[in-house]
Amino acid sequence: MSEQDAAGITRADVAHLASLARISLSDGELDRLAPELSVILDSVAVVSEVADADIPPTSHAVPLSNVFRADEVRPGLTPEEALAMAPAVEQQRFSVPRILGEEQ
Repeated sequence: MSEQDAAGITRADVAHLASLARISLSDGELDRLAPELSVILDSVAVVSEVADADIPPTSHAVPLSNVFRADEVRPGLTPEEALAMAPAVEQQRFSVPRILGEEQ
């Protein structure tokens, strides 16, 4: 493996980026990541060559449409209606068993 790949990402570059990100990488990981990052950057460069100003940027290959309903305010349950079937109620709230002990 050469120290300088086509995209210019070296093992030292990866080590520097890892230190900036406070990520500990082993020597094996540095050896593996430098060429992988170079391939990624080369791929991005190829895509950048194809992309032109008249091509709108997209995030998906297939157009996606929102499948959710419109965000509209609709009347909900009153507190009494919401608490009507609750097994335990305390001060107009659901009452649930304690899950943490007193010492926590």
